[in-house]
Amino acid sequence: MIQSLMKQLRTMKLECGKNETSIPYLNIYKSCSSDIIMPDSATPYLWLIADGSMRLHTPSGIMDYLPGQYSVSAIDTPIAGQILTQSEHQDFIAISVTFTLNEAISVILDIEGDLTERIMQSDLDAEVMADFDNKVTESVLRLIKMQKSPEEIAFSAKIVRKEMIFDVLCGTCGKQFMQSITGIQQAGEIYRINSWIKENYKESFSVEELAKLGNMSVSNFHQKFKSAVGMGPLQCQKRLRLTEARRQMLDENVSVTEAATNVGYDSISQFNRDYKKMFMTTPTEDIQILKKQIKK
Repeated sequence: MIQSLMKQLRTMKLECGKNETSIPYLNIYKSCSSDIIMPDSATPYLWLIADGSMRLHTPSGIMDYLPGQYSVSAIDTPIAGQILTQSEHQDFIAISVTFTLNEAISVILDIEGDLTERIMQSDLDAEVMADFDNKVTESVLRLIKMQKSPEEIAFSAKIVRKEMIFDVLCGTCGKQFMQSITGIQQAGEIYRINSWIKENYKESFSVEELAKLGNMSVSNFHQKFKSAVGMGPLQCQKRLRLTEARRQMLDENVSVTEAATNVGYDSISQFNRDYKKMFMTTPTEDIQILKKQIKK
C-alpha cells in the first residue's frame, strides 16, 4: 500500500515545503533539507511518512518513523523533527490529515459493543492492530486520489476521514490516541495555553501568568491543565526543555552547558539534576549511550 501511495505522490508537482490540496484538511509536506517543519495546527492531526525516514524527539523518548508509519499529535508533542534518510529523489515526503476533537469523539461514541473497552485495555491482537495501521495508509491514499474529483470530495472525503480515525483507534496508537482525545475534551481551552507553552518554553513564566491567559483562577487552571495534559504546566515546560536539550546534544553535538543555556536554564547544576531525574542518568552518559545505540 505504501508503494502505491509513493507512486501516486510522485505523479504530483510538489514544491519544497507545505503543499495544500483541494481537501482543506489534507496537506503534503516535502522537505528538501535535514530539518522537518511539523504542521502548526491547533487541532489534532495524523502525520504519515510517505517517503524517507524521520526522527521525532518527544517527552516520551526518541521515535523513528519509516514509510507507512504514522504519528498522531498529542497535546505535548514537540513540533519539529529531523530527516534520518532521504528518498531516492533526495527529499522527504509526509502527509498530514487534521481533524477536530468533535469528529474524533463522534467516532468513539459510534463504536458499538465492547471494542472501546478492549482498546483501552490493550486487548486487541497485534496482527489486528497492524492491519488497521495499513488501513490508515489506504485511507490517506484514497483521499489523495480524490483530488481531481470534487464530487467525491463533497461527500466521500468526510466518510474516509471518519474511517481513518476509526482505523487509528484500532491500530497500534489506539489506546494513546483515545486517552489524549479524552484528556483534551476535558479541558479544550487548555490546548491554546499549552500551545503557548510549547512556543515559549525557553522563557520564564509563572502558573499565575498562565492562568490569566485563560481567565481562570490559579487552582482551577492548574487542575484543568493537569487533567488534560497529565502533568502540571511547569513540569510540561521542564520536559520540553530537557527533550530539546537532549536533541541538541545528540543531533548537533552541542555541549551540556550550551544545550542547557539554549533551552532557558540559568543554572547548569539544576539542569543536570532535572535531566538525571527525567532520563535516569547524567546528560553526558545519556548521549554516549544513545550514540552507541544509533551506531548498532
